[in-house]
Amino acid sequence: MTSSYYKLDIADRSLTRTKGAKALRREGLIPGVLYYAGEPNVNISVDSLVLYHALHSGQHIFEIEQDGESQFTMIKELQYHPVTDDVIHIDLMRVRRSEKITISVPLVLVGESIGVKEGGVLSQSMNQIEISCFPTDVPDTIEMNIDDLELNDSKSVADITIDNEDVEILSPEDLNIVSVQPPAAEEEPEVDELEDVEDAEGEEGAEGEATGDEGDAEGSGDDSKES
Repeated sequence: MTSSYYKLDIADRSLTRTKGAKALRREGLIPGVLYYAGEPNVNISVDSLVLYHALHSGQHIFEIEQDGESQFTMIKELQYHPVTDDVIHIDLMRVRRSEKITISVPLVLVGESIGVKEGGVLSQSMNQIEISCFPTDVPDTIEMNIDDLELNDSKSVADITIDNEDVEILSPEDLNIVSVQPPAAEEEPEVDELEDVEDAEGEEGAEGEATGDEGDAEGSGDDSKES
């Protein structure tokens, strides 16, 4: 459970539309919008370096200050540049600590599968899980133990257990998370193919012997004429 929140410094912005957004980015600022249901949206900007550290803090809820009052937000959406992959826009959504939110958190596998120890190949098809909880209960990650995962076995969302009863999993229970499959077997040449190769080699050898016999015969003929 997260006990403290990363402080995200934001500023109101007056520059809007494409031209204004480009001007902000040239100054190292990321344009964005802060919104909350039933209230007008607020145009904001965030220093790109501050946002970088916030994204790598491992937290999901951030503390901001607006009009001298501390508030709590979560990142609802990030837009990236298609070439440089830099963040070019951010959407923040205000949250209240007394109201549940819907959020996706990383799903981490822990332990060592029995099937992997036997030579199987582990395949993880989900790395995030959607949950509903209070902002104060947002976990950094949700763990799934795979110690008992055998060869040709799998685990789904239904196999996740969470101790906190205030955290509800929203992802469908039948979604596959991880499985262990036998390693791909190397294909062996078919017997017919081997026989064809051996026959071809035999024919080549026979032709070589025949050519040698002809050479010997020609040689003996020449010798008789000279004599």
